[in-house]
Amino acid sequence: MRHQYYDYSKEQLLSSPKIPMEVMADKPTVFKAIAREMADFIKEKNEKGETTVFICPVGPIGQYPYFVEMVNSEGISLKNCWFINMDEYLDDDKQWIPMEHPLSFRGFMNRTVYTKINPELNIPEDHRVFPDPNNLEYIPNLIEKLGGVDVCFGGIGINGHLAFNEADPSLTCEEFKALKTRVLPISPETRAANAIGDFGGRLEDMPRYCVTIGFNEIYNARRIRLGVFRDWHRAVVRRAGYGEKTADFPVSMLADHPDARIRMTEYVANLED
Repeated sequence: MRHQYYDYSKEQLLSSPKIPMEVMADKPTVFKAIAREMADFIKEKNEKGETTVFICPVGPIGQYPYFVEMVNSEGISLKNCWFINMDEYLDDDKQWIPMEHPLSFRGFMNRTVYTKINPELNIPEDHRVFPDPNNLEYIPNLIEKLGGVDVCFGGIGINGHLAFNEADPSLTCEEFKALKTRVLPISPETRAANAIGDFGGRLEDMPRYCVTIGFNEIYNARRIRLGVFRDWHRAVVRRAGYGEKTADFPVSMLADHPDARIRMTEYVANLED
């Protein structure tokens, strides 16, 4: 069966998607917009004396250099922030891969974000959170203690996954929305896409397991902001906007969310280069 929405022009794509969409000129523009929203939201919360709670991805990553520059140049304190990262790769023993591994999300955040921020502004070390395969209850309990997540930032996987919440057609949407932080195998589609995009095609060396926050933690964030820019995101955004709502394509369930938005490049929005 051929799905017509994959052939939608930019105008058709933006006409009435089930999830609000915004088109920006190019990748730097998308990344700057994400960074600006992060920085402005923290400043607003700081002015009110309130805590900021973000769910943060390592993919997309282009926002972080802009965010670091904004924090340092504008003197934005992160002392009252919590950054809950979405996920991490695991080894075959289902433990975190070493921080020194080129694919480690913990290593990336440390090298690219936390060590680049002025120490007097930096986020406290115990506020830099990653899902732990040995303490799966920690993040759901932490989010409840903190009063919920303000904004979840992220991208979309080739099979519609958010974080590593892989598509599962055996579940209903409500069952999928109830999934919390857990360890799971990475699908062949995701391993292949990530090997191509992040690891020079080294498929045999790609980790086979991950630990991820659940769709429950993502869906219950008060805002959800997704950035997309890869070649295959052309298909992903069209299915997200016009396909059926299903656990077989998890991002589709954001059609029910009160404040979700997908930012994309002109390249993704258009089918012609």
